[in-house]
Order: sequence, then structure tokens, then C-alpha cells
Amino acid sequence: MAARQDPGTSVFFRLTIDGNDLGTFNTCSGLSCEVVVEQHEEGGSNGYVWQIPSRLRYSNVTLTRPLTPDTAKVARWFSSMLKGVERKTGEIAALRADGAVLVRWGLLDVVPVRWQGPTFDPGSPQVATETVEIAHHGFVG
Repeated sequence: MAARQDPGTSVFFRLTIDGNDLGTFNTCSGLSCEVVVEQHEEGGSNGYVWQIPSRLRYSNVTLTRPLTPDTAKVARWFSSMLKGVERKTGEIAALRADGAVLVRWGLLDVVPVRWQGPTFDPGSPQVATETVEIAHHGFVG
């Protein structure tokens, strides 16, 4: 009988850009792609509309975590864009609580889009978090 696979109920995510480990994050959203479909109505054919696949579209990926010493690594990566935007190869790895890799997603032509730091409000004591948003041109194996 085959051993059951752990479904990864407690997962965190590691972001690496060109081999540079930017640390681990608690949440990751936006790992998706879609086929853009163009519709073409052919004259004389009233039974259907042609659905023509045209290109793939990839959404931006957003990662969030509490502030850590790795926050400085993200700041350095964003600051490096002052010298010019250079697209890099990235990887997001989903990790179990023990650090074992569940799955990896390789990303082509990664660029940083947005960094958002914490909001400090003494009337609402919450964990100080940061959010990183990246864009890419597709997945690699």
C-alpha cells in the first residue's frame, strides 16, 4: 500500500530571486495564468461563435509576512531597480512546517511591482507585516 502524501495543511513560502533568498512568507496569492480567448463571429454561421485562444496572461504574485530581518533583503532588491530594471528568474517554494519542499514554481522575467510596509497604529495593536508584489512572464519547470 502506497504511503499517503501530506497535503501540506500548514504551509509557508520561500521567495528566491536569481539564487538570492529573500526569506519566507506566510501567505502567497496570485499564482495563476489564463488563456485569453478572442471571440470571432463568422458571417452566415449563427449556431456558435468561434472561441480562439490567443495568448497566456499571468497575474501578479503577492506575498505577505510579519516583519523579519529579511525585510532588508527585499528593500535592497527594490533599491537595485534605481540603476535600471533587470528582469530576473525567480522561484517560490511551498514548504511544510518542517521545512520540506512540497512544490516549487519557477518564474520567468521577475520584476518587483510593489512593497508595502506595516501600518503603526497604537489604537489597533496588530503584528507589523509587509507585502511584496511581483510580476512575471510565465512559469518554468
